[in-house]
Amino acid sequence: MIGNANPAKDKVAFASAATTGFRRDSGDVTPASLALEACISAIKAAGVNANDINGLVGANPQYIQSALGIPHLTYWNGAGIPFVSAIANAMNAVYTGAADVVLAYHSVYRSPMFSRSAVNDPFRRMGFVGMGGDGFGPDSISGAVGYTAWAGRYLYEYHASRDTFGYIAINDRTNAARNPAAALRDPLTMDDYLAARMIRWPLCLLDMDVPVDGADAFIVTTAERARDMALPPVVIHACTQGMVAQNEEDQTPSLREHGQHVVIDSLKQKSDIWIDDIDVYFPYDGFSFITVSWIENSGWCGLGEARDWIEDNWDADAGRIVIDGHIPVNPHGGALSEGGTQGSGHTREAIHQLQGLAGDRQVPGASKALITAGGFFFNAQGCVLRTE
Repeated sequence: MIGNANPAKDKVAFASAATTGFRRDSGDVTPASLALEACISAIKAAGVNANDINGLVGANPQYIQSALGIPHLTYWNGAGIPFVSAIANAMNAVYTGAADVVLAYHSVYRSPMFSRSAVNDPFRRMGFVGMGGDGFGPDSISGAVGYTAWAGRYLYEYHASRDTFGYIAINDRTNAARNPAAALRDPLTMDDYLAARMIRWPLCLLDMDVPVDGADAFIVTTAERARDMALPPVVIHACTQGMVAQNEEDQTPSLREHGQHVVIDSLKQKSDIWIDDIDVYFPYDGFSFITVSWIENSGWCGLGEARDWIEDNWDADAGRIVIDGHIPVNPHGGALSEGGTQGSGHTREAIHQLQGLAGDRQVPGASKALITAGGFFFNAQGCVLRTE
């Protein structure tokens, strides 16, 4: 059953969003120091102090509380990924009164465990068993490998070609050029994409999110309280997660029945706003194929029609998607170019767009944003944000 209840609609808001920016060579920093840097920036931007915060959503909340000198907590929880899980977590805590002001944060860090040398080490790569399907056990499509299998299925079922995915990578890279927080900002062409190193067919290096160091942080509170803070509030209009019973990579029923479909059905029932009203769109892009799937499942076009739709909405001069000539897609560069933030970057950019703080990337008059985060199997999520 997918219900339509949404008592928290428009009652909870983001008061601020901040980032450290994302790099591939951050040097002598730790995930905790990055998280703290982003948290301090978000706290300052909202105009609150440690005494105002009594909720934390993110990793190691006890450490963050101590380091920031937050006197008392009445609510804390891990964020989960992608970051829309953290939005749902913070929204529910504020709406139910479990916390008055929540500091939500997400830090990403290139652990040595995930390096190429670690993969080539028969002992360290044991950490990958169950994550990539290429450990000591028999080959499988578990973990990230699942997306290569389903991407291949997409090409087969819809007689599509890899340049469908290439457009997603180019769009992100073009947008990242105007985002000083992005890790990769050099221009990208379709020839570059098609020549990139194949990782596991049909996905190449440029189809996969970029490992980076950095962090984002957010202040979440009631919409009423946010109105008295330093920046314009961004209201959480609807937020949901979605999963089907057969949520394993090799058991997913089909390209037409997985977590994304639950999210779309749920958002449509809970929200008064849908794609015809949206000013800026944020489909998840941990893999380029996930973006193609979100575009189709959200209803921007029919199944198997993404390539034609992208070409119809392609700004050839700029080298990016602009829906109907005015709606950008992942204007911050997304996970493929800003960096693999697991959705915190998409959320931060949506808030900055709606607060008018997106700099050179600003969409004039942006008041409504749609975030469709996560993939197919166990982490599909969605959120509609708006101004008041």
